[in-house]
Amino acid sequence: MAADPAEHPAVRRVTTALTALGATGRVRVLDDAARTAVQAAAALGVEVGQIASSLVFLTVPAGGPPGEGRHLRSPDAEPLLVLTSGAHRVDVTKVAALLGLAGLARPDADVVRAATGFAIGGVAPVAHPAPLRTLVDVALSRYDVVWAAAGHPHVVFPTSYDELIRITGGRPAEVG
Repeated sequence: MAADPAEHPAVRRVTTALTALGATGRVRVLDDAARTAVQAAAALGVEVGQIASSLVFLTVPAGGPPGEGRHLRSPDAEPLLVLTSGAHRVDVTKVAALLGLAGLARPDADVVRAATGFAIGGVAPVAHPAPLRTLVDVALSRYDVVWAAAGHPHVVFPTSYDELIRITGGRPAEVG
């Protein structure tokens, strides 16, 4: 690693936000990149379920235009952040129904960066350019400590389920 990832502007933004929000955990730099929950769990020596994966979706409003890709250009489409346990996948049909939506779509990397201020692989649950509607997977409540990305693929931070809900303003939900 050439530069210290802890000094990356995105990581500094997360660190500042965590301090302002009264979060208890401090960022930790990993030796190797952890772009996936499996990589992060291996690097930390924890269960993959303890990793809070930050996944961004675009909402497809009920009654919106059908057809692949059309909803991505819809003025009603909004980003949705789902913090899910790394142990399972998000059930997009279940989450859409929970929110009264026609569906959810996976945006491209540019949309993720615009919505969150972070590149895929380092999307933090806090420090976004604007507040994001956020769901927090209830499966994360099984763990005393969960880990989330801190703005860079080499940097994570520990938190608890309750603290994650508090600092994100997220809503607990069954997302898997």
